[in-house]
Amino acid sequence: MYNYFINGDVDAMRKRNEVIFVQDALIEEIIIDNRTGFVTISYGVMGERCMVYMQLVTLVVDRDTVIRNQFGQDLSLRDLREGMIVDAEFSSAMTRSIPPQSRAFRITVIQNDSINITEDRVLSVDINNGFFYTGNAEDMLSQMRFVVNNETRIMDRRGNKIRLRDLRPGQLVRVEHANFQTMSIPPQTTAFNVQIL
Repeated sequence: MYNYFINGDVDAMRKRNEVIFVQDALIEEIIIDNRTGFVTISYGVMGERCMVYMQLVTLVVDRDTVIRNQFGQDLSLRDLREGMIVDAEFSSAMTRSIPPQSRAFRITVIQNDSINITEDRVLSVDINNGFFYTGNAEDMLSQMRFVVNNETRIMDRRGNKIRLRDLRPGQLVRVEHANFQTMSIPPQTTAFNVQIL
């Protein structure tokens, strides 16, 4: 019900041209402070004589900001990454800072070719061979094998770096991994970041 009123307010603001909509913006920087994010994007604005001028704005992202991918799936602030291409809707009321800041209403990730994100429970850990499985032990099709290498960052709930041997079956983890996977069952891919939730 709360989101209904937020969306209603945004619709009313759109009618009054108080909402700016940009397409194909590039996320330049992300800063997270507690539960508020500051996502700086750059986008082109058509100027005189068909010149395109690049604009920067820092979007203030809070719990009311709708974040989704191009397929309509909900994402969180922590799913956003520098280098992603996004569409954004934000308030036309901005600070006079450089870059200006504005409240973000909606961010839609259009292009994210580099990583995928999986949240699931750890099924087993193989320290000797450097991988772990997630998924349901009784459903082979739900499982995924993640390869851990020297570049993989594994963090506990507080964000402290830990080792593969510190992962335990049953823990809920968020894994950022390559967008490619083997055709095996279960599929295998490389883990970039692992966060215990």
